[in-house]
Amino acid sequence: MSSSLISGDFVIAAHRSGEAIPCGEFDADLWFAERPEHVDVAKALCGLCPLREQCLAGALERREPWGVWGGQLLLDGAVIAHKRGRGRPRKQPAAA
Repeated sequence: MSSSLISGDFVIAAHRSGEAIPCGEFDADLWFAERPEHVDVAKALCGLCPLREQCLAGALERREPWGVWGGQLLLDGAVIAHKRGRGRPRKQPAAA
């Protein structure tokens, strides 16, 4: 099991009270995944976390460069809606 992605008094208090913290229970790479479907899993797991709001607030304050924090995907310190897949975008729409 990996160490928690968020640090400080919130994590210590949660562990002492016995609350589960998803980023402490799953591989840390999940919160920094390249594949959009893995990012969606990380975001869903954050929905179960009692520290979600504090985690997001801290990440925004620190302007985290990327990753899933508090159930939101951050890029360059700002929340973005979706992770784009690797590679260049298509010039033409995909054939149906």
